[in-house]
Amino acid sequence: MTLALETKTNTNDPRWQAVLRRDKAADDEFVYAVRTTGIYCRPSCASRTAKRENVSFFASPIEAEDAGFRACLRCKPKGESVETRNAVLVTEACRLIETAEEMPSLDALAAKLNLSPFHLHRLFKAATGLTPKAYGAAHRAKRVREALVDGNGSVTAAIYDAGFNASSRFYEQSNAVLGMTPTRFRKGGGGAEIRFAIAESSLGALLVAQSEKGICAILLGDDPEALLRDLQDRFPRARLIGGDGSFETLVAKVVGLVEAPGLGLDLPLDIHGTVFQQRVWQALRAIPVGTTASYGEIAEQIGAPKAVRAVAQACAANNVAIAVPCHRVVRSDGALSGYAWGVERKRELLHRERETAIGA
Repeated sequence: MTLALETKTNTNDPRWQAVLRRDKAADDEFVYAVRTTGIYCRPSCASRTAKRENVSFFASPIEAEDAGFRACLRCKPKGESVETRNAVLVTEACRLIETAEEMPSLDALAAKLNLSPFHLHRLFKAATGLTPKAYGAAHRAKRVREALVDGNGSVTAAIYDAGFNASSRFYEQSNAVLGMTPTRFRKGGGGAEIRFAIAESSLGALLVAQSEKGICAILLGDDPEALLRDLQDRFPRARLIGGDGSFETLVAKVVGLVEAPGLGLDLPLDIHGTVFQQRVWQALRAIPVGTTASYGEIAEQIGAPKAVRAVAQACAANNVAIAVPCHRVVRSDGALSGYAWGVERKRELLHRERETAIGA
């Protein structure tokens, strides 16, 4: 007889906590067996919760059966978990969207996967944080960006090759997708004018850059020259112009934001990213001053509870420090994690916001 991984009635055991939560994410990690019923289940099984002293844990269904238990007919622990099956379906849906010449309708996509449109829509959004339609739009936009950077062929060809069935449809969205016209994007921002200035703050050097639409970069660091090189790398062919007197007024407002981040910045921003990144950044700006949220909480808030890593990547891709407050996002245990402009700056910004909230 194979022994259970643990037979002690430890209520703090993380496996027991997973059973209490009916945690689907743990379904592929272990099974639990109930001595009084002789049945073993997945952690997410919806059956009545057993008493802890009657529960044992096993690494696999085989071990549970070797110990004399039989599989639950409700959660069917011997087969592939629901989470795994759903992940396979969503992955296949993504592949169908990415390889289609034109974005398939939700009905057509669901039919190929033998699902109802409603069920597919719900599964897809839960796994990716996006609807199939939004995912398709983001993928087409990515293909346009890649084709324009590659530089082979015309702009029109790049648009059609990416799956847009009319160039007018893309041009209507081009500013939101690229931040500028396709031709200007291909030139690396050529022709675009970006004003900038570098100032000193209590957190070190500060670079502020503004396009014709709004602030497009707020960068923090120790070396002013490194910040300027960073800006040049982001807009390699844009025309960078040193800020004049009126621009210095704007920079002073940003410096004020650094000194008192809880006061906010009432200035237009010009930030561009994928649909998912935009949703994350919007959620960050909704975090109340003086508080924090975990990456998992942000993922839950935007309707993509499994996309914790993608949320962290979106935070790292934020170009507008403090104005889009990625410093308010922490690990699930409350510890400070990585910050593009340094963990010590993150700690200080949070301290200043708490002070502002207390004094309010």
